[in-house]
Amino acid sequence: MAEYLRLKEANCKNCYKCIRHCPIKSIRFSGNQAHIISDECILCGQCFVVCPQDAKVICSDLETARMLVSGSAPVVVSLAPSFAAFFPDVGIEGMRDALSKLGFDLVEETAIGATVVKREYDRLVDEGEQDIIISSCCPSVNLLIQKYYPEVLPYLAKVVSPMQAHCRDIKSRMPGAKTIFIGPCISKKQEADLCKQDVDCVLTFEELSEWLCSEGIVPEAKPDVTAGGRARLFPTTGGIIKSMDRRNRDYSYMVIDGPENCIAALRDISTGSVSKCFIEMSSCTGSCIGGPIISKYRHIPVSGLSAVERYAGTEDFDVKQPSGESLLKAHPLLGSAQVYPNEAQLKDILRQMGKTRPEDELNCASCGYNSCREKAIAVYQGKADMTMCTPFLRDKAEDFNGSILRNSPNGIIVLNDLLEVQQINPEALRIFNLRSASDVVGDQLNRIMDPAEFLNVKNSGVNIHDKRIYLAEYGRYVELTIVLDRTYRTLLTIIRDVTVEEEQRRKKEAIARKTMETTDKVVEKQMRVVQEIASLLGETTAETKIALTKLKESLKDE
Repeated sequence: MAEYLRLKEANCKNCYKCIRHCPIKSIRFSGNQAHIISDECILCGQCFVVCPQDAKVICSDLETARMLVSGSAPVVVSLAPSFAAFFPDVGIEGMRDALSKLGFDLVEETAIGATVVKREYDRLVDEGEQDIIISSCCPSVNLLIQKYYPEVLPYLAKVVSPMQAHCRDIKSRMPGAKTIFIGPCISKKQEADLCKQDVDCVLTFEELSEWLCSEGIVPEAKPDVTAGGRARLFPTTGGIIKSMDRRNRDYSYMVIDGPENCIAALRDISTGSVSKCFIEMSSCTGSCIGGPIISKYRHIPVSGLSAVERYAGTEDFDVKQPSGESLLKAHPLLGSAQVYPNEAQLKDILRQMGKTRPEDELNCASCGYNSCREKAIAVYQGKADMTMCTPFLRDKAEDFNGSILRNSPNGIIVLNDLLEVQQINPEALRIFNLRSASDVVGDQLNRIMDPAEFLNVKNSGVNIHDKRIYLAEYGRYVELTIVLDRTYRTLLTIIRDVTVEEEQRRKKEAIARKTMETTDKVVEKQMRVVQEIASLLGETTAETKIALTKLKESLKDE
């Protein structure tokens, strides 16, 4: 399948919301990014609507539309009746005026094609040959059945959609014309690619709004002069059935909307418990006025429904009904075989996720999957990985953190913004002579030590590293590190007991001091001895000098 939704990877934030809301889990998570699995996707647009980071982007066909308008062939718009909910109070004449300013040659209502389709539905019901008839207007429902419920495929009406019927009718009346469908749906882009001979391009209402804005065009309200319009109800819940004649009373008429309800209904139909009914089925809750484009940009379900109902008429458009053969549409099987783990493989994956007992399977859906086993199957299929399990990661982190706290040779204390003890490890308990963590957890820090340094860090935001202090109450020297976590406003305290080291240092200092004192005494004594010797030598030298002088003088006299 071509890519109709793409991902802005930088925006994906590991929230798993798209997986949680995807009805058939056609999203693969790898490399910390969500990836749409095109072959499995039914283009319901739920991931696009719910993504809080706008990481899902609908591939735009604006350039194609601009190119068609600038070409030589006439370009005709088939405008979905749900426009009344996206452009409230403008009306079809106001839309025609705005679109003509963009360069379109003609603007018609897709409700014309809807009239043709609903008449064909009435004919199928009147004939009564098909036990169950499921409407084929919603491409996402068609894809859901084609890919995941092949046993229900025979019940899907083999009838073209209003878009295809209308665009085909336009081209039969205007040979050589180009057609552009404008609506609230992503899956219409895929449908158009399968019937290129009828539909040349599909724009969403948001793409149209962007185009109008770029040209400075604001659609203005104008009175509707078109007669008829009962099929304008098609985009509302039950709108198809409301527009039908329902002549065959042997059939019951049911309305199913929303992806979960559609899946439940298809499962019910698969059991064979339903018969003789016409089922209007829409993937979007609220039908087309709850389509992904309207839900994302104009989520006004009540006023949107009211706007469409005011816009709709009570009679059918005056349209020539083509033959049933010309409205036939085949719905081929598109599903591919899925691989599933056996029980042993499933248990092994669950074990790796820390789920060894049934009570470990919380089925919290934080990963996006409805159950732990569904998630384990996705892991086996390569769609998910272990790290998507929040309880598993939390338990793993807690075990890891607990192991660090239990085995750290340093005391660790975690404080909240109020300087209340949140966590304390065994080494810190030993340093502060505490029996258990419950003796101090939840209490103020000042119960066990002076909070002055902690207040300084909290108020200044300047961390302290390896500051040596003396805890007089405990007779311990410690090196104190205090780190402020600004995000969570917590204080992480690391306390290294250096009492033995400090005592050894002090002993060394005492020994060094005593050694220095002894050395000083020895030096002093040596100096005194030297001085005494020098003094004695000095006296002897003087006496010798005197004796020699006298001897010299006596020799002179002789």
